[in-house]
Amino acid sequence: MNLKHHIKSPIFGMIAEAAREINTDAYLIGGFVRDLVIGRPSKDIDIVAEGSGIELARQVAQKLGRNTQISVFKNYGTAMIRYSGDKDWEVEFVGARKESYNRDSRKPVVEDGTLQDDQNRRDFTINALAISLQDKNYGEVVDPFGGLDDIHQKIIRTPLDADITFSDDPLRMMRAVRFATQLDFYIDPDSFEAIRRNRERIEIVSAERITEELNKIILATKPSRGFKLLDETGLLKIIFPELVAMKGVEEKEGVRHKDNFYHTLQVLDNIAENTDNLWLRWATLLHDIA
Repeated sequence: MNLKHHIKSPIFGMIAEAAREINTDAYLIGGFVRDLVIGRPSKDIDIVAEGSGIELARQVAQKLGRNTQISVFKNYGTAMIRYSGDKDWEVEFVGARKESYNRDSRKPVVEDGTLQDDQNRRDFTINALAISLQDKNYGEVVDPFGGLDDIHQKIIRTPLDADITFSDDPLRMMRAVRFATQLDFYIDPDSFEAIRRNRERIEIVSAERITEELNKIILATKPSRGFKLLDETGLLKIIFPELVAMKGVEEKEGVRHKDNFYHTLQVLDNIAENTDNLWLRWATLLHDIA
C-alpha cells in the first residue's frame, strides 16, 4: 500500500528533504500511521530515523526557520517540534532503537537499532506500521506484522510473543484494553489469554500510569466496554477492587434489586452520551461504591 497522496502537508516534504541532507532514512511510524489508515484525525506525528532523531529534528527546525520551537530531550534521545503551517502539528523525532528488559522494571535498556528493531519493540501490530519518507519509495507502508489486515479486521494483537510483550511492559495490557475500547476493536484471543496469564505483572506499574489509561478508557464513546474487558482479564480486581466488589445482585428487604457493577457501567455509558467531562464520568463510576 502507498499512502503518499494522504501525506501532502508541507511538513512531510521538509522532513524527507532534511533526512536526505543528513543521509539518514526517516519514517512516519506508530499511532499517526494507524489513524491515517483508519481515517481518524491526528495532529501528533512520530518520526523514527535510522540514525539520530535529534540531529534530524535540528535539521528540520533549521529548514522551518528561526521561530520554530524545538525541545530536545537528550536523556531519551528524542526531540519535539511544534509546527503551525496547514495545521498545528506536533512532531516527535527519535532514533530507531531496540530494547531489552529487566523483570523487575518496565523501563528498558535501549540500544541503537534499525527500523525493523524499532517495529519489533512496538506494542501492537496496528502501532508497528511505518511509512517511508525516502525518494525511492515515498509513501510506501512498511508492515512486517500484518497491521493493515488487523485494522481491517478490527483486531488488537501483539507483533511478537504476547507473553513476552506483556511481561516486559505490563502497561501494554492496559493499552490493549484502551485501544479496543477507543477504536471498537477486539483483542486477539491469544493476546487476551496472555493478558490473563500476566495480569499480576500490572503491580510493577505506577498508579499514575494506570490512571492515565483509565482516564482514556473513561473518555471513550462507550467506556463500559473497557471496564468489562478489564474485568474479564482479571486486571480490574487488581487495579480497582472496589469496583469489582459491587458485582452481584443486591437484595433490599428480601427483594432482588440490581447488579450494582453492571448498573454503574450502564449509567457511565448513559452520561458519556451527554458529556465529555472526565470528572463527571469519574463521579458516575464512583457513585455507588461502598
